[in-house]
Amino acid sequence: MLIRAFLVIAYITHCCRLRTAPWKYFQLNAPYFNEQRSLFSKLDMDKNIPEQWRLEQFVDFSQKNPQSYPVFVKPEWGQNSRGISRADNPAQLQVIRKRRTAEHPRYLIQQAAPGKREFEVFVIPSDSNSGQPAVLSITETCNKSEGPLAVNGIYNKNTFYRDLSEHITADQKNTIWRHLSRIGKFRIARYGIRADSIEALTAGRFHIIEINLFLPMPLVLLVKQVSIYQKIKFVLSAMKHLAAVTKTIPSSQVVKPVFFKKLKCSRALKALTKNEAS
Repeated sequence: MLIRAFLVIAYITHCCRLRTAPWKYFQLNAPYFNEQRSLFSKLDMDKNIPEQWRLEQFVDFSQKNPQSYPVFVKPEWGQNSRGISRADNPAQLQVIRKRRTAEHPRYLIQQAAPGKREFEVFVIPSDSNSGQPAVLSITETCNKSEGPLAVNGIYNKNTFYRDLSEHITADQKNTIWRHLSRIGKFRIARYGIRADSIEALTAGRFHIIEINLFLPMPLVLLVKQVSIYQKIKFVLSAMKHLAAVTKTIPSSQVVKPVFFKKLKCSRALKALTKNEAS
């Protein structure tokens, strides 16, 4: 919680120094916000992902069943893995479906990615036209005991994170950025990716699990082995770059009610998943 608060404070401070409005944060990726659905739709994102990196995904209306298992059943929009379940066979999928009520959001079924390892790539592009990212952080998501296809997230006590900064060269980072920049012109994003190794990721042999465009926290800040000093340094630098990117939002860009609509969706999903847990 403290590190999240520090992120916000650092961002607001840098925005004030650059004389740009901090509230514009919620307009950073507004061109990709689906106002009709009131969310950053996973199905919309699929259209941007090249076919070789895309997982099979479809709306779960119960009439269509996956061709193979395991699969993940997830809300069309969610954060921190909230509301996601895994089905390893048709019987488990039916159990998941029966738990739903009319108040539940629309759910998707997503094919499980074949990669052995799970990576989170946090990116802030440069505010110039250099073609290079201002910030690119790669963190590995691991699980203590639930196997390679665990539903990982900050609410899963078995999830932990590894900083890969020392294991990835600058050239590898630039190559990974070139891959991801093909997906969209996001002003901030965190990509959930599965691949067999860092080398496979660099070579473009991976699949995109998720693209977080709303409040994509850099997960390197959750790595226990990273010192407080390193985290503070990262936050100050990243938020400085993000403020500079915010300043580049053109006045001609249509303003969308991203914050209020996302807040409403988030509260509804949180209430539903809390009731399910109890």
